[in-house]
Amino acid sequence: MSSIPWVLHVDLDQFIAAVEVLRRPELAGKPVIVGGRGDPTERAVVSTASYEARAFGVGSGMPLRVAARKVPDAVFLPVDAEAYLAASESVMSTLRAQPGAVVQVLGWDEAFVGIDAGDPEAYARTLQAAVLAETRLHCSVGIGDTLIRAKNATDFGKPAGTFRLTEENWLDVMGAKPTKDLWGVGNKISARLAKLDIHTVAELAAADPQDLVPEFGPKMGPWYATLGRGDGSREVDDTPWVARGHSRETTFQTNLTDPEQVRGAVEQLTAEVLQDVAAEGRPVIGLTLKVRYAPFTTKTHARKIPETFDRDEVLARALDLAGAIEDGRPIRLLGLRAEMTMPDDARKGHTPTRGGW
Repeated sequence: MSSIPWVLHVDLDQFIAAVEVLRRPELAGKPVIVGGRGDPTERAVVSTASYEARAFGVGSGMPLRVAARKVPDAVFLPVDAEAYLAASESVMSTLRAQPGAVVQVLGWDEAFVGIDAGDPEAYARTLQAAVLAETRLHCSVGIGDTLIRAKNATDFGKPAGTFRLTEENWLDVMGAKPTKDLWGVGNKISARLAKLDIHTVAELAAADPQDLVPEFGPKMGPWYATLGRGDGSREVDDTPWVARGHSRETTFQTNLTDPEQVRGAVEQLTAEVLQDVAAEGRPVIGLTLKVRYAPFTTKTHARKIPETFDRDEVLARALDLAGAIEDGRPIRLLGLRAEMTMPDDARKGHTPTRGGW
């Protein structure tokens, strides 16, 4: 059988929860929820949940307090980013060691792997076995002829299996599904597509790309039509990913109401973000302040700024943004993101939501 190019999407199953269970084998089979400092009485959200917890409706981003009501007997654990990063690096090293593999890392728990193979399923099973042997972690593998199809295929392979999506079976498998099931669409974009009477993947695939331009613009309108067809890049890019920006945020256990408290919180966030930025050696060119008012209304304030390495200048601009915070409204969360200049040789786009392929 001759070799042809394939894209594999490798997704580690319940990654964070799985790493925790490896460290605490007695938790195997129990509902495990990881988030915040591991205290469900505090304001924090679920980072991940084991399959046993997901069976009760617990999902990422859910407030810990809500998760605790859904699964009173769950084991709650604090986030340990260093442990997850170490496990992720071990997985990615294992993927890079596979014969002929080109690896594009997407995050802690997923990556694209480009291969030439006559039997991609056999290659995927060998890859899964290598990851399991090296890290004791299970992964699911989506197989596709484009990055988009491989990414969407993974959901059908969970847990610890494989699934193939190509141009030939794309509409048979995906056509009747709601557009929100596509990678890069989600609930908000799906709702906007529904206003155009586009509800399913098949309807999006059949849409005239130019008909989407008035709603989504000249770049993203055609791009969503591309997603509906499962088309796009077939090339896995192993250029190291470079962060466009760094962000920090803090959820306050008691709402902030005093302007001096707010100022102090912005100053602290700025110091933390600048510490991350300093390691990059690139100037800041933009800032975004995220404000979540109680009970749960979120607003963002963004501004481009002249290129600068000056810490005092960045702080001054961040405090300027804070001037848009509404007086008298209690604040439960503040976040700050600093955007930096990008190197000329940086990878141009790595998710379909940016249309960079």
